[in-house]
Amino acid sequence: MFLCAGSVALAGDYASLTPPPPNEQASNDLVLKKLQAMEQRIKSLEAQLKQKNASATAQLTPTATNDGSSQPSDPSVAPATKKKSASITPLGSSSTPNKPILGLADSPVSGLSIGAYGEVKYGMMQNPAAGGQWQNGFDAHRMVLLPTYQITDNIIFNAEIEFEHAGAGFDNDDKLHGTAEIEQLWIDFKIVDQFNWRAPGIDLVPIGYINQHHEPTQFYSVNRPELYNGLIPSTWKVPSTSVYGTIVDGLRYQVMVSSSNEDFGDSFDDRTEAKTVPLPGTGYMAGIDGLNGLGFSNPPLGDFQQLNNTMAVSGKLDVTPPFWPGLAGSVSAYYSPNTTPRGAHDDLGNFLGSSSLAMWDAEFRYRAPNTGLELRGEVVEAIFGNPANLRANNDSDPTNNVGKTMYGYSGEVAYHFPLGVILNSEWEAVPFYRYTYQNLQTAGFLGTDINAPTGAGQTQFHTMGLAVFPSPKLVLKATYQKVVNNDPAGAQGDSFLGAVGFFF
Repeated sequence: MFLCAGSVALAGDYASLTPPPPNEQASNDLVLKKLQAMEQRIKSLEAQLKQKNASATAQLTPTATNDGSSQPSDPSVAPATKKKSASITPLGSSSTPNKPILGLADSPVSGLSIGAYGEVKYGMMQNPAAGGQWQNGFDAHRMVLLPTYQITDNIIFNAEIEFEHAGAGFDNDDKLHGTAEIEQLWIDFKIVDQFNWRAPGIDLVPIGYINQHHEPTQFYSVNRPELYNGLIPSTWKVPSTSVYGTIVDGLRYQVMVSSSNEDFGDSFDDRTEAKTVPLPGTGYMAGIDGLNGLGFSNPPLGDFQQLNNTMAVSGKLDVTPPFWPGLAGSVSAYYSPNTTPRGAHDDLGNFLGSSSLAMWDAEFRYRAPNTGLELRGEVVEAIFGNPANLRANNDSDPTNNVGKTMYGYSGEVAYHFPLGVILNSEWEAVPFYRYTYQNLQTAGFLGTDINAPTGAGQTQFHTMGLAVFPSPKLVLKATYQKVVNNDPAGAQGDSFLGAVGFFF
């Protein structure tokens, strides 16, 4: 509008001009030409402004929003450093045009953005296979790209493309041995706050907190919390579809239907063309066992390689009570009627029947207002319908036997210390201590194996360290972990580790 007013004022000035004396005519002609050129430039800017204002009513662009409580894999909302759900802001408003859903830079295409997270680890740990010898190591553990695109105001595409352990293949010269995989791939249809649909794709099972919030800025230790290293097989990703929404303020839900986990832990090469386990007379690795929990039981994601027709169901309630500032938590559950793969058998050639899997989890996080104190706690249990049909109890190896249940619990205390402004950013130090106990070998093993567990699956973890945040998007970590279990050979799994992690 100021451009229009300026244009009118200039036009009035031109009308009031009187012819100059002859000796000044040449210079005045030059001034008049400059004023006319200025007027043409102002009119051009006015036209551009009108065109932009007109288009603002038809064009929308996503902006980042944040309520500090969840993330898109937990599909209602996102924590302070997790992926943000999209809100819509008209062009020409105070928000930056082409603001991405996540990421740091403005998007060259409205609605398109690329984020990333990753972590590099180093240090030394005991190797039980080497009699507990301390060995140095380094691992470029993961680099993850997060492309997101808002197809329309209500249809959003999301994916995670992950590279693990420094590569995507094995080469003797380069000494690479890593993987490349799709960790998430789905399209959301935003309908109403109370009910939305996530179309069939690859998604994270909604159980616990870290399975859906596993970026390195979301936990303080170098490695993920122990309950998520087998008992909950993080990253627990499955072919699935789900619905989700907000019930009331501070209470959100997600319900998922997915492919079932499988009691099969070997590679694709060991699956027959008939999509069964190897034929009787050939051994194969269990997907569920008393040493690794459910760590090898995740269903395959590609090439119609599933060994089971069973569908599983899972669900979660996320709670952030408005009447209790700083508190957040969740309760979640998973159920599969059968985890037995096609053709499952023991080492004697006898075929194995079905066995169901039920899991439940409850966790809380509390950051005391106006202090640096933070508390976390969690408990999880897995229940097997018929452990006599689990491969680990029928593979001629009594050390990995599985009982009727597996369970674990943990408690953590941390304190946030501000370090002031360093390198033009606010730094924060977070010392922490976490205690974890898990039992992957309870009684009632059954099956053909000798019922003589070693106790290696009954483990205590004392984890302590320091996480330094130069920015909420970056963390430097140092962790010492003491491992205690009932293995006759001793735990021999202590470690001193450091890491650099990021998420933006």
